[in-house]
Amino acid sequence: MDEVIQVAQWLSSITPRKKAKLFFFTTHADAPSPMVGSNDVDAHEETQLPLATTVALHNFKNIDEFLKKKVNTFSCYNVIENEITKTDYEYLRFYSACKYLDVVPPFLDLEKTSAIQNKFEMTDEERDYRLLLDSADLVLEKVCDSLKPAGVSQMWTALRKDRNLIRGVKTIDIIGFFVDPNPTGIKECLFFFIVRFLQKADKINRVNTNRLERLIAQCDESSSCEEGKTIDFIIDSLRFYPTELYPFGSCLIMCVIEGRDGAMQEIEKTMEISRHLGMITHTEKNPTKETIELVKKELMKPKYQFYSSFTCWFMSHGDSNSMVLADGETIEREWFLTSFPDISTFQLKPKVFFMVSCRGANKFSLKGDEFEGQSATCDYYDIGSALIRNRMLDITDSVRDISYVQPMMDTLVAYSTILDHLSGRANTHGSIYVDRACVLMSENISRGRSLTEILEHLSQDLHEILQETMDEDRIVYKQACHYDSFFRKTLKLPYTRHPKEDVHSAPQ
Repeated sequence: MDEVIQVAQWLSSITPRKKAKLFFFTTHADAPSPMVGSNDVDAHEETQLPLATTVALHNFKNIDEFLKKKVNTFSCYNVIENEITKTDYEYLRFYSACKYLDVVPPFLDLEKTSAIQNKFEMTDEERDYRLLLDSADLVLEKVCDSLKPAGVSQMWTALRKDRNLIRGVKTIDIIGFFVDPNPTGIKECLFFFIVRFLQKADKINRVNTNRLERLIAQCDESSSCEEGKTIDFIIDSLRFYPTELYPFGSCLIMCVIEGRDGAMQEIEKTMEISRHLGMITHTEKNPTKETIELVKKELMKPKYQFYSSFTCWFMSHGDSNSMVLADGETIEREWFLTSFPDISTFQLKPKVFFMVSCRGANKFSLKGDEFEGQSATCDYYDIGSALIRNRMLDITDSVRDISYVQPMMDTLVAYSTILDHLSGRANTHGSIYVDRACVLMSENISRGRSLTEILEHLSQDLHEILQETMDEDRIVYKQACHYDSFFRKTLKLPYTRHPKEDVHSAPQ
């Protein structure tokens, strides 16, 4: 059959809602750097103009033309060995979006998909189409699905009132002030236009969504939310790090085995919980400085742009400032922690470090100690939020910026013990901290718990356990763990996911 006819038949089989979503997913806003060129303005126009005209004319002609153009480009594309191109990224995004929406063209060359994945050096686990989807876009899709046409229309009205933001934007004028978002697919096109416009204007990104939340907050709940949804529910969904679908992220386990009883148990437990969480895991036994440098170089590869998060377990002996490597050399803990968050592939994504080592030789000894309980009370005043706001600074958009980010932002570092203190371990099972952390994470999957909630529970659980030194003094002591957080959103534990089990149900 002629390819032109095949493309036409394929487009006619896709519902308007799915066309809008396919367009949205394939015009990904936070595209990796190879997709950024000298024609950024044209690219933004290409992204927004079809959505604007579709909303204004209630006609999907321009989106159809965009999708036809993509299909024709991919059909003629010859995969070049080694060099990763803009089209490689676009091809993988298009393929994964079609797979997610259950609209894969029968004429799409899957051998090209495989050849492109080879260029990215993807393992078998990494060839799951869900890895290629952008989690932030999936969250925004769910927000759109939670809003009625009237809700998106109210967001549009609120956006149009911000004259400083929309001044001189041609696509805004194409849509006009009053919009009828009720025809099938128009609500989605208008919502996705608003999102891409705010992203282009540097008002929102995958972490900073305050500007979008404020638009949603101005909607009338009774007329704007789908059944069972509320404004608070929708806004709350934007306050979590986007880690939708499989995989939850990349997990690196680095463990010094020499001179550490139970170290293999630590590896087994952390590998098991990472798989249970749906992470793609890499293990380095007995790491050295060279190992760490090689791992950092690996994480800079383009394929890691597709991951939603990064987790690292580092288990070794240590003191207050450093950690002991397998060859007896030491590295500064601070150097290790500051060198990983700066890796560009994980910018604006949550990075979690579990640092499991002693940080000194001190012990919180219980020998003969008695502590008197103390309590404190304070007066509470019922002060209305409006009154508080009236006394606070008025922070305008003109003094806000989301373009420049400190490298340590979106990073959480969890320590197995506090500064200058021991980190306890059992002869056969290794670190007690690792054991309890893995147990609590396993128990709380599917319960909607955040990572920080688990760590707070871990702090309570670990501090209840009586430990004993293995020397001749046999001192009984307690261990206290803690974490430092630079998170800007909440990181929720995922539901149980298995790489070879496709639990996806195609959106409508």
